[in-house]
Amino acid sequence: MAYLRAAHATAFGRHEGAGPLSLMADAADRALAQAGMERGQIDGLICGYATTLPHLMLATLFAEGYGLSPTYAHGMQMGGATGAGMVHLAQILVSSGTCRNVLVVAGENRLTGQSRDTSVQTLAQVGHPQAEVPAGATVPAYYALAAARYLHDTGASQADLAELAVLMRRHAATTPGAHLTAPLTVADVTASRPIADPLKLLDCCPISDGGAAVIFSSTPGEGPTVKINGAAQAHTHQHISEAPDDLALGARQSAARALAMAGVGIGDIGYLAVYDSFTVTLALLLEALGISAPGQAGRDAAAGRFDAAGALPLNTHGGLLSYGHCGVAGAMAHLAECFAQMTGQGGARQIPTRPTHALIHGDGGVLSSHVSLVMEALA
Repeated sequence: MAYLRAAHATAFGRHEGAGPLSLMADAADRALAQAGMERGQIDGLICGYATTLPHLMLATLFAEGYGLSPTYAHGMQMGGATGAGMVHLAQILVSSGTCRNVLVVAGENRLTGQSRDTSVQTLAQVGHPQAEVPAGATVPAYYALAAARYLHDTGASQADLAELAVLMRRHAATTPGAHLTAPLTVADVTASRPIADPLKLLDCCPISDGGAAVIFSSTPGEGPTVKINGAAQAHTHQHISEAPDDLALGARQSAARALAMAGVGIGDIGYLAVYDSFTVTLALLLEALGISAPGQAGRDAAAGRFDAAGALPLNTHGGLLSYGHCGVAGAMAHLAECFAQMTGQGGARQIPTRPTHALIHGDGGVLSSHVSLVMEALA
């Protein structure tokens, strides 16, 4: 059995002079302190990629600088699904007896470590090199295609999508270290600068600096305990031009398998941590996961269903849309918040009822790779 001993995300936003390795080290320090562990106890290491440090052996590079000598080290690249994918692998390593204590870490100075044009060029790799990239498409453009299809098929409006951005901003306003905290309205979102029709600026996550670290162990720590009960992946395509008609099919598949493995249903879930690079990403995933009816995710948000005090709290730290997005660590912040809420460490933003089960979902590429994790809190 693998127990989640620590999950920490640093403050996101601007970190002048801090490179990926220093951001990773800071997050690892804080996670070790949270778990009450020493570096020498770590025998497994999994590192997420960093576009500002594209090293061939990032895991061993970090291990050397941080003073680790793991018996297992691994670097991973799954786009936005990397954080959840690394956690899935950590759970496998510990449950199989391969490792006793696995450190999962990521960090990137995506805001201050590269130019806007370099960032656009790097992220454009998710596009097909012959069929898509030569047309000049960017990641927002790919998701704009998904948004146009979503709005057409479901009858939802741009204002419905905007409700999800407003919700994430409201949650970020109560979260220390969030990148964006200024109040936001639906009108602000719909009036913001067009990026790729129908997506506006405030439908898109910011680019941030930051880091995050998670520790899985073969033994529980003191106090409340969290473990993974179900985990599954699905990879339906790489390029949007090859995507199935059901754009979020992979989310349906991975969530169904993870829930079945855990022996629970959507009705048993008391907290949601769902990838939200764009408002349409969150809408599509919430509906594919069976949380909201088609076209209803934004309306559910407007009705308060996903509020911290609502029936099914969602991304109570503010998500990628407002807490920030610094690459792999951006999605890992979802897990850190989930861990805090499940163990009663949410502070001023602690939800009224600590959840027994939570669902975490990561999405990589353009709805290409999916990882679903079902967490359980033990007495």
